[in-house]
Amino acid sequence: MTTKRKIFLIAGLFFLALTGLRLLWVLLPVTSDSPQAIQGKLDLRGWDFSKDRTISLNGQWEFYPHVLLNKNTDIGLSSDRDRELLEVPGSWNDVMPGKGASTFGYGSYRLRILVQPDKEQIYGIRVPVIPTSSELYVNGRLIAHAGEPESDAERYTARKIPYTASFATELSEIEIVIQVANFDDTLMGGINWPIQFGSDHAAQKAASFSNGMQLSICLILLMHAVYAGILFLMGVRQKGLLYFALLIISGIVAILIDDSSLLLIWLPISYDMTLRIYYLAYLGNAVFLLQFVKHLIPEYFAIRGLRAYIAACTVYAIAALFLPIRWLSYADLLHTLILIIPFLIVPVRAFKAAVSGNKDSIYILLGLTAITTNIVWGLIKNTGWQEMEYYPFDMLAASIAFASYWFMHYIRSSAQTAELAEQLLKEDKRKDQFLVNTSHELRNPLHGILNIAQTVISSGGKYGEDKNKENMKLLIAVGKRMSFLLNDLLDLTRLKEDRIRLRAADIRVQALASGVIDMLQFLTAGKPIRLVNRIPAEFPHVRADENRVIQILFNLLHNAVKFTNEGSITVEAHTEGDQAVIVISDTGIGMDEKTQRSIFEPYEQGGMEEAAHAGGLGLGLSICKQLVDLHGGTLAVSSIPGSGSAFTFTLPLSPATTEHHDAASPAFVPVVLDEAAAAASVASAEPETLLTPDRPQILAVDDDPINLSILEGVLSSDSCDIVTATSGQAALSLLAAREWDLVISDVMMPHMSGYQLARIIRERFSISELPILLLTARSRPEDIEAGFLAGANDYVTKPVDALELKSRVRALTASKRSFRERLRMEGALLQAQIQPHFLFNTLNSVAALSELDTTRMNELLEVFGNYLRASFNPHNLDRLVPLKHELDLVRSYLYIEKERFDDRLQIDWEVDERIQLKIPPLSIQPLVENAVRHGVLKRIQGGTVRIRISEYAEYAEVAIEDDGVGMDEPKSRQLLDSSVDTEGIGLRNTDRRLKQLYGQGLQIHSTPGKGTAITFRVQK
Repeated sequence: MTTKRKIFLIAGLFFLALTGLRLLWVLLPVTSDSPQAIQGKLDLRGWDFSKDRTISLNGQWEFYPHVLLNKNTDIGLSSDRDRELLEVPGSWNDVMPGKGASTFGYGSYRLRILVQPDKEQIYGIRVPVIPTSSELYVNGRLIAHAGEPESDAERYTARKIPYTASFATELSEIEIVIQVANFDDTLMGGINWPIQFGSDHAAQKAASFSNGMQLSICLILLMHAVYAGILFLMGVRQKGLLYFALLIISGIVAILIDDSSLLLIWLPISYDMTLRIYYLAYLGNAVFLLQFVKHLIPEYFAIRGLRAYIAACTVYAIAALFLPIRWLSYADLLHTLILIIPFLIVPVRAFKAAVSGNKDSIYILLGLTAITTNIVWGLIKNTGWQEMEYYPFDMLAASIAFASYWFMHYIRSSAQTAELAEQLLKEDKRKDQFLVNTSHELRNPLHGILNIAQTVISSGGKYGEDKNKENMKLLIAVGKRMSFLLNDLLDLTRLKEDRIRLRAADIRVQALASGVIDMLQFLTAGKPIRLVNRIPAEFPHVRADENRVIQILFNLLHNAVKFTNEGSITVEAHTEGDQAVIVISDTGIGMDEKTQRSIFEPYEQGGMEEAAHAGGLGLGLSICKQLVDLHGGTLAVSSIPGSGSAFTFTLPLSPATTEHHDAASPAFVPVVLDEAAAAASVASAEPETLLTPDRPQILAVDDDPINLSILEGVLSSDSCDIVTATSGQAALSLLAAREWDLVISDVMMPHMSGYQLARIIRERFSISELPILLLTARSRPEDIEAGFLAGANDYVTKPVDALELKSRVRALTASKRSFRERLRMEGALLQAQIQPHFLFNTLNSVAALSELDTTRMNELLEVFGNYLRASFNPHNLDRLVPLKHELDLVRSYLYIEKERFDDRLQIDWEVDERIQLKIPPLSIQPLVENAVRHGVLKRIQGGTVRIRISEYAEYAEVAIEDDGVGMDEPKSRQLLDSSVDTEGIGLRNTDRRLKQLYGQGLQIHSTPGKGTAITFRVQK
């Protein structure tokens, strides 16, 4: 498309956009149910005045030419003397007495409105600008006016402003009379715009909205004028700034004196002065626009006659200040011609500048388009063809377009001035950054090699030859990672020296793309990114070097992952002639045009800031470009800042393009790596088979299998059992499988970062119940603080030193084991410390039975002895005990309480004695005691305690229910909240032990007056 057509298209689309927006503004408020006045009467008895909108009093009004009703004559409602039926809005020129149509004269408009009588209703009426004086009467009473209409020009007072009035009436008919007199305006006479009627609130709202929009636009324009004036006064001294400020001020005055005439309402300005300001404001708009654009692009304004035009405008401005206003009114045609000249010259000059390569001139052209659009619609509005409120967007668009020219011009000039210096500095920084990046990229694998070697030496051969062989294989894998970086440097040198030779063969790009996507899974660390292969399964073979194509795909996808924070990265392909076109697109940060021009240069990383965060040597894209060139293809990039990038390269198709594929093969096989795939990456071994008694149980989480192998090698030699997971989701699924002593997690992982994992773990376990050790590549204070705020106990900076890691792991696991033993001891001691009142009450019961029933006394003594033995049983310190052990203690306790309270305590057992289950010791008894003491016995009549154990496939559910006093929800939450000081220590202890073992604790459901149910689940 040629430059001219492109500019025409842009301006045309801009004009259509403004026009479309204007039409929406005009047509959306229009309603089809508005009634019309017929023969001077309007029936609004069915109108809902509670609606928050007004109705236009359009239609046939009674008009009395040369008669001022309610002022100098008294005409009855039934009189037809000198009456005309006149359309409102509309001109009165054709019905005024005299020779020919005339705008001058006076007369009265009358309309009778039928309403439902309502003494509570307050009506509002909004009268537009009426040339050039008017008075509003409602039911014979003057309620508002603009100027003073009289029957001759000597006595009347001209004033053109809109006004709004309110009134109330109990009558069913409202008579509205508007007296109008005009002896000054030569263009318009009569009521030319709609009169709005409705509730007082609706009328005031309509007026306020229009006024508010005008003030808002004026304030926005004033802001532009102020900054232009400040820049001029600060020393820039460009006349274009001064003319821009004056242009804006002229526009503000034109807005304030037109439409709602806000300037005339605020200031006591006479009608003569109003017209003079009007002429000067619009003259200023034309002159200052011409001068403004002339100083922006002076080379395109070498036009004869411009000085004469400026001189003519100056003379006209003086005349507008001092000549009689009547003379100026008859010179409206001259005024119009003066205004039109700049709007004919400036667009042509701006268009020529834009076509000639001045890119910023398009903003001038768009601003002129907005002004032209505003003028056209202003003419339409003055014809009364359509009801129109004040429309703000044309002038706003014009001011923004003109201001954009300044900004873009300044930005371009500044950029050009700084570009050479920036390039010199950039080259120097690129050299330094390359050295920094090289040392950083080589340091991590080097530390990995050192740690593996340290592990082999420390093992002393006790793991056998096979274990050390695995460590050596891992060392080789880490070494290969380092060699990849060095290979990039070597490849770049070989490419420069033309020493790389391709080994071409027929290969399938779709298979290579799938493999590379699998290789890059670990690079989506902490990012919600999908890697998608959309190359069709039947895509033909290409003729290329397989290793080099893998290198190209890897580098391009690697680059996309680095600069994409969320969204998707897609590989697609199609054919064009004898070429295969492969496209790798992403939804990343994108690039500007300058970056796109330099992205394929060696050591270029898309800007220093991005490079600092992305890492790498900045050689990948340069190598890709040269490898593609070697294949006879092309590599290009298209990108939009903030919207992603698309790298496109071509490869030659294999001559054997007629190869057929299995008909059953799908035409499209997407490969997507998302959270579901990441969650499936879990160690395949069953958790219980990995459990070794008395060894610390560690859960290691890292998306890099090499890092996990290093951790296993370092910690396995330190008497630890370690289970690995390659994602946060997988780690969470393992938490409930056993009791862990420590979680070690990398910070940057796909889909769920180490910070997120730590926060989720802290929702279930306190900082003492399950320690967390974070591995982070950054040791800046803000990063360490973020880790501790997320709930970590400690951190180790990567690359990890083996001795430091072991020391920190030993400290954290020892702390956890100490806490676990304390928790178990606490549970046992809570039971062993039998409360004195329970012992005293039980002995009282024994004494009472000794005189009443010795047999029951002996049975009670035997059960009490069993209860005491169970309370001091050493098995209470075990991790798990048989269900029977716990139920025997519960039965003893309940037998004693039943003997004491008899019918006040009922027990309901729903337990299958055949259930083979191990549970934490002292987990059911505290719940039963709580139900008895704080539940049923709090009621005078007592109640029932139900013990229910339900068996399911993978777990058993224990429920203790009572129909006691119950409690509200806040009290239920406090029972398990360690930060609240209550008596429920036994419940808290049980809850914490259950969470450690099974990942979830007690569930409490209670209703005041109806009882409480406490449940927990035990994994089989």
